[in-house]
Amino acid sequence: MAAMSTKISQSAQASDAVQRRSFSRTVKAYVSLTKPRVMELLLVVTVPAMILAERGLPNLWLVLATLIGGAMSAGSAGAFNCYIDRDMDRKMQRTAGRPLVTGEISDRGALTFAWVLGVLSVAWLYLTTNWVAAALSVAAIFFYVVIYTLVLKRHSEQNIIWGGIAGCFPVLIGWAAVTGSLDWPAWIFFLIIFLWTPAHYWPLSMRYRDDYAAAGVPMLGVVRGRTTVGLQVILYAWATVVSSLLLIPAADMGWVYSIGALIVGGYFIVEAHSLYSSAIRGQEGKPMRVFHGSIAYLSVLSILIAVDPLLPF
Repeated sequence: MAAMSTKISQSAQASDAVQRRSFSRTVKAYVSLTKPRVMELLLVVTVPAMILAERGLPNLWLVLATLIGGAMSAGSAGAFNCYIDRDMDRKMQRTAGRPLVTGEISDRGALTFAWVLGVLSVAWLYLTTNWVAAALSVAAIFFYVVIYTLVLKRHSEQNIIWGGIAGCFPVLIGWAAVTGSLDWPAWIFFLIIFLWTPAHYWPLSMRYRDDYAAAGVPMLGVVRGRTTVGLQVILYAWATVVSSLLLIPAADMGWVYSIGALIVGGYFIVEAHSLYSSAIRGQEGKPMRVFHGSIAYLSVLSILIAVDPLLPF
């Protein structure tokens, strides 16, 4: 009897462990639907926009509320994107581990999750910030899901240019949460991210050219040669850096931002030119170095935007 009781206890413990692992995997699968890395990058620019709007440290509760709402908004857009693009994701090695491809989450579950997150983000921002930020959340989700994912992504090599506008909305949401309006510095910050997005994403399309081609996605790296893509990356990198300098007069930025923006901008441009130089020599170059370098550029620039208004000089 004692041995039987021990076996029953061990069986129950094993069943509990399996259930815990299953629950943990399900939670992780739903989190992955939100595209956490993309979300993190978007939230990185929200706080600097709020500090710049306040010209100091905003109310910490307001910052937290805006980040929560922004995370839900970006997560909703990401989940909708995974649901809509699940057919393409099955054809690409880069996305083979997404939960709708592996079957860890049902299509219906993903769609429901996307809608719930989207509604919650709008309601949360409306209740904790203001109606302008909430309306911008709606616009961001609509732009990413409808304009980019449904209309442009499968049909135009310009997809990432105009579709990238969705990634610029966190700046506007952060600014509006503080001021209840949108001023010129917010729009210039918006422009910086708009111009940065192609220079950031096109090197990735070069690296995963075969994946996108197999899925029938007309990314620039698929429909154009390396030289053309490399030249476009240079042009957008230069435009990004120039637009970052517009913040100096528009937002009365100090010397820390001014010098820092020139240094980090120079790094970004050098990396873009290196990629193009490899392309004109018929070499693949290091597109992922430019991809990761662009993330470093935007991160450092965002830190400079956040720090400069806090300095006493």
